[in-house]
Parts: sequence; structure tokens; C-alpha cells
Amino acid sequence: MGNPAGVKRDFDVLEKRRMQAISLLNKSDLNQSDIARSCKVCRQTVSRWVEEFHAGGKDALKKAGRAGRKPELTEADRERLEELLLQGPESLGYETPLWTCARVAHLIDNEFGIEYHPGHVWKILDDLGWSCQRPVGRARERNEEEIRRWRRVRWPAIKKKPKKKGARSSSSTKAG
Repeated sequence: MGNPAGVKRDFDVLEKRRMQAISLLNKSDLNQSDIARSCKVCRQTVSRWVEEFHAGGKDALKKAGRAGRKPELTEADRERLEELLLQGPESLGYETPLWTCARVAHLIDNEFGIEYHPGHVWKILDDLGWSCQRPVGRARERNEEEIRRWRRVRWPAIKKKPKKKGARSSSSTKAG
């Protein structure tokens, strides 16, 4: 039944639903299927909750607090990573001042000993507030003044101009 994309789980609501199911089981003569319908979960889920409750009490049904694997980079590591990113990729020996995901993954591996797939590094960068930037592909030898002069003088001279036409005759519009 999962959440829609981009919607985070509300752990408090999930815990409340588990506790409601156990209290319904203890207070009423409802079976697990009836409780599952009232909680809008499948019967197997209620069965699992009951097993966990019998094994560990209400503590076994407490909220997890987070979903997914814990991050490998600590908060201090992330602050240090941002400092290193601000120094630029040239400090690592790269020739261009462009951070790519592969370069950031290489930086994380070198500095922190943690291997990230380059395709997943963007999540870390996004969490740090960095966004995807595309460099403007312009030559270093570019002469802005010469380009402006060319557009003003040369381009109008070589540009094709539409031929002046009079009104079209009615015979040219008829299908032949």
C-alpha cells in the first residue's frame, strides 16, 4: 500500500494504527480479519502485529523513527564534504572546474573511505543544497566585441532577404 512518490511516511500515524489494532483485539470480540478491515490493512499485517505484541509488548509496536538505511556520512562528514566541494575539483587534480557525480563519489571515497555509486551522489548533493548546473559551452578565446560587431555589420549584409512580391493572382491559388 505504500505512499505516493515524494510523500514521506508519518510514523506517528502508523504507530497509532498498530496500537488501535491491538486495543481492538483486546477489548472486542472482533477477529483479525475484522480488525484488518477497520484499520485498512491486510489480515497478515494484523497477524504480524499480534505476534510482535505477544513477543515484546507495546514496545515492539513503537515507531521506527526513520525509513531506510542510516546514512554513512555523519553530519560532521557532510560539513567537511561541503568545504571540500567549495574548494573546487582542481584541488583534487582535475583540469576543469566542474563537479560531476563521479568526481564527488571519488572525493567521498578518498576523504571518508565510503564508496558511493556516482548515480546516487546527487542525493547527497541535493541534501546539501547543491543543484545541477550546466556549464556554458563557450570558447575561452571568445571576443565579445568582435561578435557584437559581426552581428551588427556582417550578418545583415549576408543574410538572405525575402523577395518583394505583389498581390497573388487568383489563378495561382487554384488547384491545377
